[in-house]
Amino acid sequence: MGVIVITGGSRGIGASAAEHAAQRGMGVILTYNSNPQAAASVVERIEQTGGKAVALKLDVADVGSFDAFREEVVLALRETWAATSLSGLVNNAGYGLFNPLATVTEAQFDGLFNVHLKGPFFLTQALLPLLAENASIVNLTSATTRVATAGVAPYAAFKGGLEVLTRYMAKEFGERRIRANAVSPGAIRTELGGGLNDEFEAMLASQTALGRVGEPEDVARVIAMLLSEEGAWINAQTIEVAGGYNI
Repeated sequence: MGVIVITGGSRGIGASAAEHAAQRGMGVILTYNSNPQAAASVVERIEQTGGKAVALKLDVADVGSFDAFREEVVLALRETWAATSLSGLVNNAGYGLFNPLATVTEAQFDGLFNVHLKGPFFLTQALLPLLAENASIVNLTSATTRVATAGVAPYAAFKGGLEVLTRYMAKEFGERRIRANAVSPGAIRTELGGGLNDEFEAMLASQTALGRVGEPEDVARVIAMLLSEEGAWINAQTIEVAGGYNI
């Protein structure tokens, strides 16, 4: 089924998506920034179930490193899978920051912008020559683009920009039959933004029609579907995976 790249694949949604994609027969190149041990653990779990995976270091905020990263991907494709192209790219890497608009600093704004919008834009550009015909791009956005949540304005704004960018990717890459979709998680039990305490989780669950917060695998299954033939006629869409959050 081809080989995919998942950024931020060492934990949370990215790690679960890597494992679900591998279970569907995809080769996985996952990236990490600061935790090689966690990335190695994901690779090990994939290999224990008969899959193949490689972990590569990548800072998605460092656009200047993308050409060198592409060459690492080319090498991994050749040495691990005897392949020359990618069948998918998941722009997942990110981090959360809770800060009211009145106190956001320029450095905080720029950091979130670089990781959540500028990075995915230029990484997709850098890897585009490696994407095969009928490849699938999945961009991770957020339900905060639909439901305004005080304290996350820059994060949500850049995720909203990524949703718009997703449609433009679908439009411009369509000649090569490359699909682009966004997956928009609601409240998910991950380490993003420091995780959830019991009180916050109970509040979020009470605002969700299905009565709980999500787990990484809830989102991962949708990502894996979009990367597979099952999602072959889904294009230019934003799919909210949130259990009915603030309907």
